[in-house]
Amino acid sequence: MRPHARQTRLAAPCPHIRGRRVNPYPPIRSTAVSLRLGFAPLACALLLAACGGDSTGSAANGGNQALNVYNWSDYVAEDTISGFEQATGIKVNYDVYSENETLEAKLTAGGAGYDVVFPSARPFAQRQIAAGLYMPLDKDQLPNLRHLDPEIMDGLTDIDPGNRHVVPYMWGTTGLGVNVDQVRAALGEDVPLDSWDLLFNPANAEKLADCGITVLDDDQEAFGAALIWLGRDPNAGAPDEIVAVRQAYGAIRPYIRTFNNAEYKDALANGDACLVMGYSGDIGQARDVALEAAENTGNPAPDIRYVIPKEGAIRWTDVIAIPADARNPDAAHAFINYLMAPEVIADITDYVAYANANLAATGLVDPEIAADEGVYPPEDVRAKLVDPVSLPEDVQRQRVRAWTQIKSGR
Repeated sequence: MRPHARQTRLAAPCPHIRGRRVNPYPPIRSTAVSLRLGFAPLACALLLAACGGDSTGSAANGGNQALNVYNWSDYVAEDTISGFEQATGIKVNYDVYSENETLEAKLTAGGAGYDVVFPSARPFAQRQIAAGLYMPLDKDQLPNLRHLDPEIMDGLTDIDPGNRHVVPYMWGTTGLGVNVDQVRAALGEDVPLDSWDLLFNPANAEKLADCGITVLDDDQEAFGAALIWLGRDPNAGAPDEIVAVRQAYGAIRPYIRTFNNAEYKDALANGDACLVMGYSGDIGQARDVALEAAENTGNPAPDIRYVIPKEGAIRWTDVIAIPADARNPDAAHAFINYLMAPEVIADITDYVAYANANLAATGLVDPEIAADEGVYPPEDVRAKLVDPVSLPEDVQRQRVRAWTQIKSGR
């Protein structure tokens, strides 16, 4: 989620984060699109050559328009932006960020000049919608909405009734990245890899300390993981949860090497960490970087895996929205509709290694990624995923204070 916690998920034109990521899966199809992708009538006017309209007026011309996009790094494919520009004639100015808080500060201050942004749904888009920072979507301009997963759409209605303001983009989970050979060397060949017990059992953590443990520096993700391991509801905000989480981390704090949201990817890829709490796509990227390095040096590739623990995990969703003060909402709608075209979003998933919310795109995704249960979990695993909610302000403040103390070892 990318990014509050995913604050540095992978790389924003990819890393969260999104220090987000290095390109693990190069695009395998052209993202140039035609009217068969379902552009709305307005976008059709922008696609002048295809639609046969005349060249008068900036909306039809496209070339006189500029669309300002603000996104996580490395969160589109290499040719996504150029494909949209070629299809519409609209020039895209593309800026990136690495933390949800950076986006929120600009939206709250106003006048940032962005037409399309990509916040994490919870808690960021949730409170931004409540604050009136996004304009309602004109769904007549978004015919590709029909391709989106009804389950994911329905799952957003608690923060955006009627799906009026945001469109789901990518989603993923927060679990464990494991260097299998190093972990088994420390804990034994038969050690189960599918449990938060790898991290939170002090006996395991002590043995893994030498090969390196890292944890996300995000109170929501960190509290969620610990509470799920303890068999508790991470969204309950129970009065005694602070004590329970402090005890869980207190028992393993001496064995945690670092708390970070981006560097852990490199550490896992180059062998400086053997167990990390991280985002699903980040771990996939680390695996691919390690594989490429092994191929270049002729050394054996490490067995790096992403694991959704059997106890469950936090699920996050990143969404697309149009700021209330956007200067070019028509082009913004055309861009969002373009991203929802199955061919386009499938290419993006191939690049960033995150699941998209587009049912029609699943069959177009690289088969290796589509079959990866860490990216597209099966139904029995999805049933154990938890969507975080915004907690009362007093509970959230207590969590933040406790997390700062946990990191410092106090």
